[in-house]
Amino acid sequence: MSVLPVVAIIAPGAMGSAVAKRLTTAGLTVLTNLDGRSPASRARAHDAGMQDVPLSDIPLKANWVLSILPPSDALSFAQKFRDAYYSHLGNTARPTSTSHQVAFADCNAVNPQTVKRISHTFVNTPIKFIDAGIIGGPPNDDYDPVIYASADAQDTAVLDAFERLSKYGLKVSPLRGEGAGIGDASALKMSYAGISKGITGLCTTMILAANASSPATAQALLHELSASQPSILHRITTSVPSMLPKAYRWVGEMEEISEFVGDGPGKIHEGLARLYERIEKSIKAGEGEGGEDVKVLKKFAEDAKKVIDGKTK
Repeated sequence: MSVLPVVAIIAPGAMGSAVAKRLTTAGLTVLTNLDGRSPASRARAHDAGMQDVPLSDIPLKANWVLSILPPSDALSFAQKFRDAYYSHLGNTARPTSTSHQVAFADCNAVNPQTVKRISHTFVNTPIKFIDAGIIGGPPNDDYDPVIYASADAQDTAVLDAFERLSKYGLKVSPLRGEGAGIGDASALKMSYAGISKGITGLCTTMILAANASSPATAQALLHELSASQPSILHRITTSVPSMLPKAYRWVGEMEEISEFVGDGPGKIHEGLARLYERIEKSIKAGEGEGGEDVKVLKKFAEDAKKVIDGKTK
């Protein structure tokens, strides 16, 4: 009988805990480290069946480490994990071919330049590296996001091994072929998110701008979209409300996309980063319903749904 892999997931946010739930449901042991985590994170980890262990234990026990963090934390965690790997060997010891083998998959929304800096953390170490990009929301009973993965062209074995995690409930899609390597999965993630979250940001921007002119202008915009762009209006009813609680996470992602796109066109997503900062401030500004921007966006989406429902009856 083959030995089941042990997976560590850092951290148990909405995505990380949902991925963990997939794996524990399939019978795998999933580790995490809850040092400094909030009660909500601890509850998610518990519900997902994750086991809390010290970070220093993860290199000894896990075969896979999935880093699922805000973009700003991706590099620092990789460095902490590398240091933890070496710490259990002693200050002067070096890993050998018989040391416990572990692979590190960076699953964060970072640009190719960032993920290459992260991968460099593990150069000249026995730790294998996977560049992974999750496209879609957290998995649930009826839905699975796709985890695109790429690796160093000289190390296809680790990519094959990562793909085998599909046996345990994940939907892994490896990127192979001419030129494929570290950075490509992240480039795909940046491109997709730049479109999907970029569209949401553009709609949000123009709703707020129309309302700043006058509420009547916003209502006229709503009805014109209903008449001439019904698919966009329908998208607004779902994408804008679901964006609100996640806006704070999208700030860093838009900055990573801006760096990926480069000077000139990259200013588009730099501007969207500032938009999502504005939304985050609006959420923090008020209690319950949030600040003025949040109220405007919620009302527009609610009114849009009523218009759509009225047309379909």
